[in-house]
Amino acid sequence: MDSPIGKRAALLLALVLCSGVPRASAQVFLGRIDVSVKDAAARLRERNIAALVATKGDAILGIISEREIVHALSSHGERVASMNVGDILVRDFATVAPEDSLRRAMGLMTRYRTRHLPVLRGGKLVGIVSIGDVVKHRLEDLELETNVLRDAYIAVH
Repeated sequence: MDSPIGKRAALLLALVLCSGVPRASAQVFLGRIDVSVKDAAARLRERNIAALVATKGDAILGIISEREIVHALSSHGERVASMNVGDILVRDFATVAPEDSLRRAMGLMTRYRTRHLPVLRGGKLVGIVSIGDVVKHRLEDLELETNVLRDAYIAVH
């Protein structure tokens, strides 16, 4: 059972995801997988983001991040720039929903060894959660918990 802190974490995650949906969604969509890795890397740089979600209609085909590009460069050398995104796309990935808790997001990121989770609402991509988002809100949770414990201790003594 989630504590009040855990419930707050779920609420925070939902607020983070839902408040910026139009802007966030436009930032993370890649669309076609026949785009070159070089073009995908340029899009990451231009948008100052670390991952893109490849889609076909409403279906998510996979995720490409800086990590996949680096791994491909290590394996294939310079020719990776002309390879298609579909050649290096991560197709086995976890997703979260806006109502999921931070604990769930952290667990999935650990289990899948990923730093990005697509966010689905009603089966449709609405954004992406990064490890930075999770860490930021987890730190806020810890700060709140510390303040609550301090206040409880002061009230008792």
